Amino acid sequence: MKLFSSYLLLFVLVTTFQISNDAQANTQTVNVISDGPYIFLNDKHKIDKIINVCHNSKVIQNVSDKDNIVITEDCSGNKALSFSRFYHSAKTAVEYKTAHSIAAISDFHGQYELMATILTNNGVIDENGNWDFDKGHLVITGDVFDRGDKVTEILWFLFNLEKQAIKQGGRVHLLLGNHETMVLNDDLRYLHPKYFKVEKILKQSYSSLYGDNTILGQWLRSKNVLVKINNILFAHGGFHPNLVKKELPLKKLNQVFSNNITKPLLPIRRSELGDYLHKTNGPIWYRGYFREPLATSDEIDNLLRFYKINHIVVGHTSQTNIKSRYDGRVIAIDSSIKNGKYGEILLIEKSKLVRGTMEGNKLPIEELSMKE
Repeated sequence: MKLFSSYLLLFVLVTTFQISNDAQANTQTVNVISDGPYIFLNDKHKIDKIINVCHNSKVIQNVSDKDNIVITEDCSGNKALSFSRFYHSAKTAVEYKTAHSIAAISDFHGQYELMATILTNNGVIDENGNWDFDKGHLVITGDVFDRGDKVTEILWFLFNLEKQAIKQGGRVHLLLGNHETMVLNDDLRYLHPKYFKVEKILKQSYSSLYGDNTILGQWLRSKNVLVKINNILFAHGGFHPNLVKKELPLKKLNQVFSNNITKPLLPIRRSELGDYLHKTNGPIWYRGYFREPLATSDEIDNLLRFYKINHIVVGHTSQTNIKSRYDGRVIAIDSSIKNGKYGEILLIEKSKLVRGTMEGNKLPIEELSMKE
């Protein structure tokens, strides 16, 4: 997809993204819909229209201001975001070597309030939802979409947090999971009922709200599926041993995955490698560190050796809390946030790895018993 030069202006956080003690009370139901904004681009790559869904009716805010700036509003009329009329979604690097502090978390699945609680209590964001992690790197190993009812809120929150982090010398890495790619390919098996109502109100498919002619759609398509920070490799599902045999650099794997992400829009069939990366043994679906057939200890060692890493951190396969496998070489960080009751974050500083609980306590990481 062609990327366009642009000038992304100030992002203003007001009520829409403010995290407060009232957030728990702001529970969506399928009967009272508030969703958006969905921002569409025209064929000249300028913002064409902005759609909010408010109380079962749609509001389209047209772009017509003389200063080339668009200010969106939420359903209460509060100003939420300020954009230039041009948008650019740049590819991010796949390797970083100087991160001092790292936090990693996974599988939000629309649970906005629980996400906010964990990030706040562990010092990644402040009480107003702003970046508070200095030059640290926050990694989300996929699966923002599906199951829960605040997917859009999480996406815009991370969109903004990414810009705040960069200004302070930090980074936010949103990796693609299987549920991101499912939605982009119109596979809506796990969609919350709220979003089926949004489809009906807007009279268009949910996946089209994240098309490559939308800001969020372009942003998602710019994301990696794998990232290496210091001596740690992050992925959503995992890294099948057969991929190591291909001896492909991470940059190549990310490029092939990205080039094949939206199957219906491809001019030709997916490439052989692209097809492999999007199926059971690819990095968004693989579960071989936890389920049969299990990767062997030697295969894990080969993976670590080839990519010059000490750990691989993955989500996708749910645990009760953050756990390790293969004597700490694999860290499982899907702590079942999707259930909306509890979750944890992996904290890494000076090569020390600990679990950050929902309350902000720091606990050791226990080895996963395969009898669990």
